[in-house]
Amino acid sequence: MAEAHQAVAFQFTVTPEGFDLRLSREALKHIYLSGIAAWKKRLTRLKNTFLTGVYPATPSSWLVVVMTTVGSLYCKVDLSMGLISHIRQCLPSSRYLSFQNRTLLSATLFSTGVWISGILVFRQTLKLLLSYQGWMFEPHGKMSRGTKVWAAITKVMTGHKPMLYSFQSALPKLPVPSVQATIHRYLESVRPLLDDAQFSKMEVLAQDFQNDTAPRLQKYLVLKSWWATNYVSDWWEEYIYLRGRGPLMVNSNYYAMDFLYVTPTSVQAARAGNSVHAILLYRRRLDREEISPVKVLGLVPMCSSQMERMFNTTRIPGKETDILQHLVDSKHVAVYHRGRFYKLWLYYSGRLLGPRDLELQFQRILDDPSVPQPGEEKLAALTAGDRVPWAEARARFFGSGKNKVSLEAIERAAFFVVLDEEEHCYHRDQEDCLDRYAKSLLHGRCYDRWFDKSFTLIVYKNGKLGTNAEHAWADAPIIGHLWEFVLATDTFQLGYNEGGHCCGEPNLGLAPPQRLQWDISEECRMAIDGSYRVAQVLADDVDFHCFLFTNFGKGQIKRCRTSPDAFIQIALQLAHFHDKGRFCLTYEASMTRLFREGRTETVRSCTSESTAFVRSMADPAQSRCERLRLFKLAAEKHQLMYRLAMTGAGIDRHLFCLYLVSRYLGVESPFLAQVLSEPWRLSTSQTPQQQIRMFDLEKFSDYVSAGGGFGPVADDGYGVSYMMGGENLITFHISSKFSSPETDSRRFGRQVRQALLDIAGLFDAPPNKVPN
Repeated sequence: MAEAHQAVAFQFTVTPEGFDLRLSREALKHIYLSGIAAWKKRLTRLKNTFLTGVYPATPSSWLVVVMTTVGSLYCKVDLSMGLISHIRQCLPSSRYLSFQNRTLLSATLFSTGVWISGILVFRQTLKLLLSYQGWMFEPHGKMSRGTKVWAAITKVMTGHKPMLYSFQSALPKLPVPSVQATIHRYLESVRPLLDDAQFSKMEVLAQDFQNDTAPRLQKYLVLKSWWATNYVSDWWEEYIYLRGRGPLMVNSNYYAMDFLYVTPTSVQAARAGNSVHAILLYRRRLDREEISPVKVLGLVPMCSSQMERMFNTTRIPGKETDILQHLVDSKHVAVYHRGRFYKLWLYYSGRLLGPRDLELQFQRILDDPSVPQPGEEKLAALTAGDRVPWAEARARFFGSGKNKVSLEAIERAAFFVVLDEEEHCYHRDQEDCLDRYAKSLLHGRCYDRWFDKSFTLIVYKNGKLGTNAEHAWADAPIIGHLWEFVLATDTFQLGYNEGGHCCGEPNLGLAPPQRLQWDISEECRMAIDGSYRVAQVLADDVDFHCFLFTNFGKGQIKRCRTSPDAFIQIALQLAHFHDKGRFCLTYEASMTRLFREGRTETVRSCTSESTAFVRSMADPAQSRCERLRLFKLAAEKHQLMYRLAMTGAGIDRHLFCLYLVSRYLGVESPFLAQVLSEPWRLSTSQTPQQQIRMFDLEKFSDYVSAGGGFGPVADDGYGVSYMMGGENLITFHISSKFSSPETDSRRFGRQVRQALLDIAGLFDAPPNKVPN
């Protein structure tokens, strides 16, 4: 094959006259250019590490300090107050260093010390400023004078063209709440879910824990918080994600959808080409740290550490625990199409392939008439089933030979790409179109997604996009940041020609993508089939309903002078009560990225205030004014809980870490055992929107994404993801299990619609009924 010859840099044969050496100039040229590109990346990383380490100072600022100090000496003004002379005396005498040179060197050393001291003072000052969280608890639009001063100083100190990781060392550590405060808030959160006898029993357990066991556990946790960068995140990643032995598919991985109303092109290879190129542009910006840190209110920076493992990362299965394999770089992607795997190189002559070149390569894969090798088609089902069988199969069947080489090509890829044979999109006249779209992104056919990769890009036959992301390495807002960039870049920057193809001319001399080779034994096929059966049962049990709520959006909710998130969370409580006739422990994900290496915290949305409001809606004797009063109390309580979670004063991560310490010490705690065994029958999350503003959503309202979703957390519960797209649209993704007689995603969707309308009716909005 032509591509095989191009891959050989030189060949030699032994003849009677000696060695016959034949060099390939083209291959050597590619090797040379590849080496140059690799060294450029190393130098860029080294430069960025230095610039991040000295932020907000720059090399030019160091030069200014040195020149000022040296210049003052010539003017016979000693800014060092004698320190330069002292440093000069400490320098060793040498015939190569004259008195003037020693003075110049002493001044340079003094200036460097002043420069570094200034950096350290700035960093500590910024850390103190970022440790202030009073701004979050002030009434909306009523900022105190002290907070205004804080905001002005913070804006000045964070506004000097920061790089992605410029603020990492200045971010405060996540604080460890007091045991008393955590237990008080815990008991408050479960009060509406327990009767008097159950609550009295829980109070006794909590009090015994607080008095006897907790002080010892807390000391170890405080010690860890002093030593570690974040006292939660490493344990959370290991015990919640990597030690899970069940399938990642449905249980852990989540998905994101394409534009809702628009498909820029129906040419599958072209959409894949533009999207992959956009992703690689993002990766290049990420490597160069050119992405600006995300800031709350455009002022307070959030931690960017999760973004480090976005690319070149794979979850490797183990018998007891998985590991995250992250490579510094990867020059290819792995591609799946119609049961076959390919390795597609992303560079040519040291340069990134353009969209039109990538389209050519993807089209070659689509046009390949070859059939899957025996056992190849459903190979990825190993990543969809239980982790232990996959770990055993990986060690037994993929440790050597062509299987090892091909598996490494997938696991060492920048990310995974699927050219899907199905077609999905939103049709106004097809009620279940988004349901099918969501299920396809969540689990596909159980063998056409590589669930271990950091994320999989899915390109459908009609040009529609989607992604499925592994959860251990990062949370949804991180993928959301990438996804917004990709969709905007694809449409508004790269674009397509009149025929729907990528712009530009392809390089027809590119070697075709490399088909991965496998040697799948009968025993390995049995392992694949076993994982596939487990995954298929799980996928078939997922009851998914995705719908658009267009009666109103966050614009009208804001006019009601309440938090849109609180409005929706209270509506979910009302919907769940109508659906099941009772309340349940509710999980809402909140971020803790205001702290270094922060991830998430739980907001327990089912509060005494929200349940009081829900009961008032079911009581015909209650007046509209009373219901409105109770709603406002519930919304205020929800906002307080959310703010406490964001500022490190949550409940569940603290109790989780106390439980782990108790297990390490071999201490039994009935209270912690009870807390950690409580199921989250309503698990909710808001999908972030417009983290980066690459286009005006109000002007291009059709270019709104439908958001994303996840599977149910409890077998008899609901998983609910929602996104407020623009001012007049809310999308909901509701999941549950068919096997539970208590749940029905479509029924719950109707209850959510009606709950939103009923609450809006309290604010004089017409309470339209939703048809059954």
